[in-house]
Amino acid sequence: MASLRFKVVGEAFAKKPLEVPVPAERPAEYFGRNVFTRAKMYKYLKRDVYEKLIDVIDNGAPLDRSIADAVASGMKQWADEHGATHYTHWFQPLTEGTAEKHDAFIEHDHKGGMIEEFSGKLLVQQEPDASSFPSGGIRATFEARGYSAWDPTSPVFIIDDTLCIPTIFISYTGEALDYKAPLKRALRAVDEAATAVARYFDPAVTKVVSNLGWEQEYFLVDEGLYSARPDLLMTGRTLMGHDSAKNQQMDDHYFGTIPDRVQAFMKEMEVQALLLGIPCKTRHNEVAPNQFEIAPIYEETNLAVDHNMLLMSLMKRVARKHSFRVLLHEKPFDGINGSGKHNNWSLSTNTGTLLHAPGKTTEQNLCFVTFIVETLMGVYRHNGLLKASIMSASNAHRLGANEAPPAIISSFLGTQMSELLDHIEKADKDDLFAVAGKQKMAIDIPEIPELLIDNTDRNRTSPFAFTGNRFEFRAVGSEANCASAMIALNAAVAEALADFKVRVDRRIAEITPQFEGNDHNATFHAIIDVVREDIRTCKPIRFDGNGYSDEWVEEATRRGLDVERSCPLIFDRYLDASTVQMFESLGIMTQKELAARNEVKWETYTKRLQIEARVLSDLSMNHILPVATCYQTRLAQNVAAMHQIFPVSEAADLCASNLQIIRTMGERIKTIETLVESLTEARKAANRIPSERERAIAYHDNVEPIMHDIRYHIDKLELTVDDELWPLPKYRELLFIR
Repeated sequence: MASLRFKVVGEAFAKKPLEVPVPAERPAEYFGRNVFTRAKMYKYLKRDVYEKLIDVIDNGAPLDRSIADAVASGMKQWADEHGATHYTHWFQPLTEGTAEKHDAFIEHDHKGGMIEEFSGKLLVQQEPDASSFPSGGIRATFEARGYSAWDPTSPVFIIDDTLCIPTIFISYTGEALDYKAPLKRALRAVDEAATAVARYFDPAVTKVVSNLGWEQEYFLVDEGLYSARPDLLMTGRTLMGHDSAKNQQMDDHYFGTIPDRVQAFMKEMEVQALLLGIPCKTRHNEVAPNQFEIAPIYEETNLAVDHNMLLMSLMKRVARKHSFRVLLHEKPFDGINGSGKHNNWSLSTNTGTLLHAPGKTTEQNLCFVTFIVETLMGVYRHNGLLKASIMSASNAHRLGANEAPPAIISSFLGTQMSELLDHIEKADKDDLFAVAGKQKMAIDIPEIPELLIDNTDRNRTSPFAFTGNRFEFRAVGSEANCASAMIALNAAVAEALADFKVRVDRRIAEITPQFEGNDHNATFHAIIDVVREDIRTCKPIRFDGNGYSDEWVEEATRRGLDVERSCPLIFDRYLDASTVQMFESLGIMTQKELAARNEVKWETYTKRLQIEARVLSDLSMNHILPVATCYQTRLAQNVAAMHQIFPVSEAADLCASNLQIIRTMGERIKTIETLVESLTEARKAANRIPSERERAIAYHDNVEPIMHDIRYHIDKLELTVDDELWPLPKYRELLFIR
């Protein structure tokens, strides 16, 4: 009896939460214990070596290979004290995951024995097989050489017995084969462009840093039930399954009491994360049943990306210890909220935050407005690219559903910010800046203090919303590497700021004679002139309404925004002339690298749908239809028995309902068989297409719709077939942790 079996399996895991080993100290005392932090660098490195390494980390100075041996020696001494016996170059290939090859700290001593050794050469560079990772044709099987190279700005860390060294990954011919290399270039580009603009307002600015605070949503399911679902096991999502009678419609899970077993899992995950220097701060129940969230304090973007990739790996390991499986797929269950990874993005300088208002002076407020507007300019010019940066076969299921933003990039600013920009566009230059701070709202309950109201509301349907001192890029998927979105966003903003600087300087030269040598006033007026131009130009990207409405699709089309919904076609935006020009001019990626990445994107999209289609066909023919036929036979036997017991007319009346069920089931079984055959043929036809792009389009247009049709009929059968016979755990069993 399937239902009873799954109940027993579920109860086997619904036991008392595991006791979580927690360090005796407070979190602040063990934070970063397994990380080679600056304090440890200072302790284990000589003073001159330490200072040179810090210069590399803080100021982007070239890495002096002459200090590599000394750094490696200090790292190994620290690693030895933590029981490490191996090291690995830890990198982020184009698989949305991470990669590592572990080597022991041993070499021949040329006397028949072994010695422990870790040299600067081994720290700085290794040679993974580049042809075994997705490369989009940059590396063939007979061109296997690739290099991983140490990134000193992201500190090394220890997991179990292995010293992990964050690295970039490039080909023998120099092309980036990972996410970190182009991300670092994009961060350098936005630093240079933003610093140049920020110095209009504050000459003390010497550096601009891109900050990222991600919010990681995820689902948990019992490991036993997960193992009984081949679709979850092989694709990360349920390819079939009717809605549970109760799911999220009562809104009782969001911010609800965290179940004890989940709390134990979260506790251990946070301890392990804090030991690795990941500054976890927030945890809570999300909207859908079994859905949760963890979020850290903001960090510099490169480090934040590394920490998110590390955490996704960590949470899977910890979940297994607690008899859970983590689902990071953007839409593992149909009909309820999917999971995103909201990317809260901002810019800060060595003197303060650029997207924070109000300022104390007109110059500070003008600086704030300038960076808001130029961010909008970058998003407007490259809205299609930003959508492509977050698009995937899995995220396509989530966008536009429930709390997820639509597949149209727009920016919500809120009434106050929108009115401010409209005012700047039209008002006299001397009456421009009165940027309000947080207003007070009194509540008529004596015990409750006055609330400080932010200068923007929140719009959950906006993919790119301003939320006070940052923009929240809500469209990023939970399974994705944040770097993809951060590369596109930082590049787009860098290009907008660089263009802004050119136009402002040109305008200053034009109007300076009018101000009789008063460069400050000339600069102020030039900036306002260009900001006004850009407010008008980027106005189409501003939208404060309901992003789910059909009217918005029509309006977005009229505004010239990208409204394409086909995932393979959205990837085309990476090869637009404007995209290629931006990435090449900023030194982030070449056209060859962009074309190769698109080949990987199309190929990955095809393979995911290919796997899903094969799993669905197998489940349909070998799990669902045999059970449906068995139940149909039971009903037929019941009808035959009734005709033996009762007169014909009475039996016909008594069996009418069962006969209708038998007939309907027969029609559905036949339909599913036909659709599975059509699915197989559509897949074979698509597989014969040589072009990766055209093959991906064929899977989107011809294969995926058949999968939807098959699911519809299977989900209807689930409501009909005896619960004891149904071969898979149902949503009502999967979605509620006991």
